[in-house]
Amino acid sequence: MSRSVLISGASIAGPALAYWLSRYGFDVTVVERAPELRRGGQAVDFKGRTHLVVLERMGLLDELQRRRTGTTDTVLVDEHDHELAVISGEFTGGDLEILRGDLSEILYERTAERCEYLFGDSISALTDFDDGVRVAFEHGPDRTFDLVIGADGIHSRVRGLVFGPERDFVKHLGHYYCVAGANPGGSAERQVARGHNVPGKLAVTGGSKGQQFYLFASSELGHGRDDVQAQRDILRTVYADVGWQVPRMLDELDGFADFYLDSLSQVRLDGHYTRGRVALVGDSAYGNTLGGFGTGLAIVGAYVLAGELALAEGNHLAAYPRYDRIMKRYAKIAGNGNTGRFLAPGTATGIRLRNWFLGSRMFLLMTKYTDKAANDIDLRDYPALVVASSPS
Repeated sequence: MSRSVLISGASIAGPALAYWLSRYGFDVTVVERAPELRRGGQAVDFKGRTHLVVLERMGLLDELQRRRTGTTDTVLVDEHDHELAVISGEFTGGDLEILRGDLSEILYERTAERCEYLFGDSISALTDFDDGVRVAFEHGPDRTFDLVIGADGIHSRVRGLVFGPERDFVKHLGHYYCVAGANPGGSAERQVARGHNVPGKLAVTGGSKGQQFYLFASSELGHGRDDVQAQRDILRTVYADVGWQVPRMLDELDGFADFYLDSLSQVRLDGHYTRGRVALVGDSAYGNTLGGFGTGLAIVGAYVLAGELALAEGNHLAAYPRYDRIMKRYAKIAGNGNTGRFLAPGTATGIRLRNWFLGSRMFLLMTKYTDKAANDIDLRDYPALVVASSPS
């Protein structure tokens, strides 16, 4: 039985997988390139009964309910601040919303005593042998593990080392987004933000959450993902001709320690999330930026992967194909749609049509369809199955 597992990434999918694997008796190590847990961050959400059932089985649901943030309605306005349409918090926030940093902290606290965490390091090379995976780290000594799992996001280092370069599996969707400013959380009350569109651009501010949000159409940019000053300059250039409250928002950018800009991208692995002794989970496997199901997919994917490995007694040759098959079907909820075109239509006519759609019956029907898709999985009760099949 494969017992030692290395997980790359300590955001959401990694610690969720670590929780289940350590509960099932695996020896788990989690490596994270950041020097410590990332605090704060944007709000993430769970949608539908399936997501909540997994959280219940993890014993997390009550605590997440206590630390949830309030949903936020976004009122779309013209350049004179006249209201045009509303994007409801139920559409953007799901059934339970919590700060990414708070969720990561909760998952870490539930796993830190049973799992080894290596902060400030990352994987530099992987060699998959018949009897294990030899792992080279950027800073620590080489080690060998039975299995390696990539839970390191859309720009996954593990996927790049094992499956191939990012350009072969990640499609740029023609837009970028930016979240600036810390979300203080701490309030479950409903919030209101205000947003303004011009063709191909959206800017959002307001509410008590203290964040700014930008989304704009663009071909791929050549900036470094760690060059925050260059990213701020890109934002100022893109939005230099936009009125409303945007000039004031841009003036505030340098005062925000929390700043994140990235492309809207979709991972396309065609249901093959495993190779040899290596598997991918979360955004590294089925990410679709701002697609609305990323955190729920990560939690469900970690639950399924760990459960299948436990049922197979660590035999990845049996567990991985079942994980691939189950998640290929369920990951379709991330869809092929482009949230960027919906939030930032490319023409004035497109903006008017989008605003009309937000108030139409068709929008309500689409929302009900996405709620149904979030539950479209035959979720096995792995903890009960594993306990029942264990020797007394």
